[in-house]
Amino acid sequence: MASMCNIALWLQVHQLPEVNGLRGFAFAMGFGVTITATLTLLLSFLNWRWLLKPTLTVFFLSAASGAYFMMSYHIVIDSTMITNVLQTDTHEALDLMNWRMLISLVLLGFLPCWILWKTPVKALRLGQQALSNTLCGAAAMIVIVGALLAIFQDFSSIMRNHTDLRYLVNPLNSFYAIGMVVAKPFQRDNKIVLPVGQDAKVTGLKPNEKPTLLLLVLGETARMGNFGVNGYERPTTPELAKEDIISLKGVMSCGTSTATSVPCMFSHLGKVNFEARKNNYESLIDVLNHAGLAVVWIDNQSGCKGVCERTPHVQTKDLEHPTLCHDGECFDEIMLQQIDAKIQALPAERRAKGVVVVMHQMGSHGPSYYKRVPDNFKKFKPECTSNALQECSREEVVNSFDNTILYTDHFLGQAIQWLKKSEASSATALLYVSDHGESLGENNLYLHGLPYRIAPDVQKRVPWITWWSSTFEKQSGLLRNCLKNKTETALTHDNYFHSVLGLMNVSSEVYQAKLDVHADCRAKL
Repeated sequence: MASMCNIALWLQVHQLPEVNGLRGFAFAMGFGVTITATLTLLLSFLNWRWLLKPTLTVFFLSAASGAYFMMSYHIVIDSTMITNVLQTDTHEALDLMNWRMLISLVLLGFLPCWILWKTPVKALRLGQQALSNTLCGAAAMIVIVGALLAIFQDFSSIMRNHTDLRYLVNPLNSFYAIGMVVAKPFQRDNKIVLPVGQDAKVTGLKPNEKPTLLLLVLGETARMGNFGVNGYERPTTPELAKEDIISLKGVMSCGTSTATSVPCMFSHLGKVNFEARKNNYESLIDVLNHAGLAVVWIDNQSGCKGVCERTPHVQTKDLEHPTLCHDGECFDEIMLQQIDAKIQALPAERRAKGVVVVMHQMGSHGPSYYKRVPDNFKKFKPECTSNALQECSREEVVNSFDNTILYTDHFLGQAIQWLKKSEASSATALLYVSDHGESLGENNLYLHGLPYRIAPDVQKRVPWITWWSSTFEKQSGLLRNCLKNKTETALTHDNYFHSVLGLMNVSSEVYQAKLDVHADCRAKL
């Protein structure tokens, strides 16, 4: 476990400029001895006749799977990654399966387990076993202290300057992360959800004006830099380019995974306070409901991560369509099917105040990008048709990802056309924001989910695109040119909650105008 299953760690250590030459070799050896002794110390507490083999089986399989994912996608394992694993549905899990993973699990996991279970365990009396375990643990502690003292100067400096290394120590990283996830319910009571914005109400709607119809498109894994409307050299957004949209390019996400970003961007707390919260709170969706608006959430993903639990929501995986759905997964256009009927099913008194429709995309969810796009939108070729991205050239990976952006562009274009048709009875607008970005092989990194402080910008910089009808512009008093002047303004997901409330003219004590990107772009009516 300390050697073969930590190849990703040793390769990273080898690349550190601080530990080259003989000194570097000594550091690596000392670090390896420390990991081995730490595993020995941990197992010494679990070294009982009927417990040892099941425990080692868990260790081997955990180490094998961790080694595969860290080597293949150059990810690290922390509590966020474990949360992602726990929230992954069957289809997402199957997307990760391939022959490379099978071989890794067999060689690093199942083969050692087979040898383990074929090896007899000597039976000792309880007292003898306790003494043996104590001596083994004590010896391991002595080795840990000795090894750390020998390399302490380099160890302390490297662990301070290269924090990503601590997430590569396999399988201790997985066990620590699982422990952090398990401990969360003790730190925060997840059964209690504190109310937010119960004073919310819609203001400014005059008797002769049309109610607002706002479509919130929650993007998935979209990189800001791969949108043609943001200056990308490829024409990935031809339909958006035809519309009078406003694209803000300076937006950073709240996290690097859906499980983190979605609850955070729909929270009133902001990133810093959200991460440090002691209680769970209602979301933006709840505040919109408190204001008396008609709200519906349509999900083409693995769920809303808790933010839509108290409002009407639809899961597209339960739908059937001859061309848009297959094998339990649907293309994003399915969310536009029968949308008018879904809105009409909402209470009339709420619709009279305004309607908010949230569409959660499948978008660019990896690693099987090629599955997210109908064949007629696969413009950029050759594309990667494997879920083992390392098997493909970087050109193929980028091509398959760019095809997902091209399809997202088409989906947004179709959504805008639907909003234009709805303008007869509503003042319509669209806001598209992605949850996080993606690594496409830069520095051998793939996918997303790295700890935020060490994640590259491509995993954190997200698109923020706004479109609104002439009716909405007139009624809201928003000045298009004012918002266009904010194209390069530094923004974050912290602005999302308050900007949506501003678009819907919702007043509440939780609303902060300074975080509403539209607040200072509103003409006095």
